[in-house]
Amino acid sequence: MDLVPLSYSARACLGLWAHDKSQLGAPVMCYYLHKGNTMNDKLVRFGVSLEGKLLRDFDAYIGAEGYSNRSQAIAGLIRKEFVSDAFARGSAVAGAITIVYDHRGSGTVNKLLDIQHGRGDIIVSSQRVQLPPDNLLEIIAVKGPGVKVKALAAALKSVKGVKHATLSVTAPGK
Repeated sequence: MDLVPLSYSARACLGLWAHDKSQLGAPVMCYYLHKGNTMNDKLVRFGVSLEGKLLRDFDAYIGAEGYSNRSQAIAGLIRKEFVSDAFARGSAVAGAITIVYDHRGSGTVNKLLDIQHGRGDIIVSSQRVQLPPDNLLEIIAVKGPGVKVKALAAALKSVKGVKHATLSVTAPGK
């Protein structure tokens, strides 16, 4: 089993391997296990160098978001970026279009249904919930190319009578 060095700085290791606080300023070598193709390994350790303020801000973010450690937070941010990139490139995504609209008069409901009709290739399901006094919350589950999902969300958002619309996407997973 080969060990491959990544960093000589305790700060780059985020203090995770320096258990003796008096040694925090001392050079520390961070390693990860190298077993051939590391992309197939379950867990790979690596070091990261950050400015002190950025690390403090990151720790505050971790606490606010409910992550239990830095590794989970970094992995979550990387996944989020990959989903964002996949969406921007038009790759397959899964998600929800959420709209709130006034269902009284002006044909809003019919216009929304007309837009959704024929989009069975990306619409998985929809659900409507009555909101007082005269609004409906509609949640539309979608799956498909990011370009088509984005176009559907934009078309629904532009209908007169729609008060609020959001699109939330994630990777469909494998």
